[in-house]
Amino acid sequence: MKKMTPKQKRFVEEYLIDLNATQAAIRAGYSEKTAGQIGEENLKKPEIANEIQRRTIERMKRTELSQDEVIEKLRDLVDICMGKKPIKVMTIVKNAREGTATSVEVEGAMFEPAAANRALELLGRHMRMFIDKVDLTSSDGSLTPVPSGMDAFYADIAGEALKEELIRRGLPTDIHEE
Repeated sequence: MKKMTPKQKRFVEEYLIDLNATQAAIRAGYSEKTAGQIGEENLKKPEIANEIQRRTIERMKRTELSQDEVIEKLRDLVDICMGKKPIKVMTIVKNAREGTATSVEVEGAMFEPAAANRALELLGRHMRMFIDKVDLTSSDGSLTPVPSGMDAFYADIAGEALKEELIRRGLPTDIHEE
């Protein structure tokens, strides 16, 4: 396996901060113009991907926190913030006359929709429920979508109709795009 360059090692360090390949590439010293492309390319390189995976596992062991535990905590947070799960609050009651203070545990509900929304967003992103980036390239690497199913059927019909119209007008039918 190839050794990583110092810049690639820095990319790994930066990527592990926020899991944003573009920003990691910029912070690692790559050009801002090409950072998005380089970040994606770096993530596909086996030596970089393996190092990221190794360091992620190492971090999970060190923090003793698994993905399942994070998901469970986020779900609890949603329930608490939406008032579905009661919370216990410790409050101190002071008696100025007697000069005493007593701690009292009070059970109540909380309503923090913004916090619940953020927790749900994090859960949705983890489960890839939202599409942040759409790959518009086709299997041959071009930006031309490849039709399938009925779309392919209609594309064939449209292609034949276009070819017939070009022939009818005496125009060439073998135009190739570069």
